[in-house]
Amino acid sequence: MVEVVQLKADAREGAGRGASRALRRKGLIPGVVYGGAKDNEFVAVDEFIVRKEYQKGGFSNRVFVLATKSGNVRVLPRDVQLDPVSDKPVHVDFQRLVAGSTVRLAVPVAFVGESEAPGLKRGGIVNVVRHTIEVTCNADAIPERIVINLAGLDIGDSLHISKVEMPPGVKPTLHRDFTVASITAPTAVRDEALEAAAKAKAAAGAPAAEEGVEGAEGAAAPGAEGAAAAGGDAKAAGGAKAGGDAKAAGGKAAAPAKEKK
Repeated sequence: MVEVVQLKADAREGAGRGASRALRRKGLIPGVVYGGAKDNEFVAVDEFIVRKEYQKGGFSNRVFVLATKSGNVRVLPRDVQLDPVSDKPVHVDFQRLVAGSTVRLAVPVAFVGESEAPGLKRGGIVNVVRHTIEVTCNADAIPERIVINLAGLDIGDSLHISKVEMPPGVKPTLHRDFTVASITAPTAVRDEALEAAAKAKAAAGAPAAEEGVEGAEGAAAPGAEGAAAAGGDAKAAGGAKAGGDAKAAGGKAAAPAKEKK
């Protein structure tokens, strides 16, 4: 069962910033109690106790019993407002817990069975995907934590919510089979494996690359020779034709000049 904390709650009359600052100077913080088909109650609670419980973690799923003038009231902390500078609680809302009712809240997880996990023995690391699990449960049976057993998990294995043994009457709010945790290889091992794979891939591709280069060189040579030969033939043919044409043209042009003389 979840831990129950006793907390004295005094009724407060004033509201607003001025009244809240006056309470804080006395070591108190304002709060509101709601739910349970009753009117809202405005209370003032001990700031030191609230801050101590808040800093423990899991504040929103810890049951408080508020001792008021009208009697004890079982409540759950809901909304907590913090000072933007000091991060101290400055206001808190409490929800009444009615016997037999169902509540929705986030419950922290706790891991066991590390010594029975082969993956951890081999140097693996627990990768926590969900630090809390949102559940619905009876207001009289709120679990303090959900136990996650890592026994039997090896590197690369994942643990889904369907394999987690939930407390009686507790159900996850999400209906899909989500991952809670997994066992991963250490970073150094992963880096070595990736480096080895890269080297193997490079070694396998090197001969093909060299062969491709040689083929390219072999293919270039005949083409170059052919181009050179074709260029030479074209040059010779062009030169011969041009020379012949020029000579013929020169012969025709010289004859009239000689006849004029």
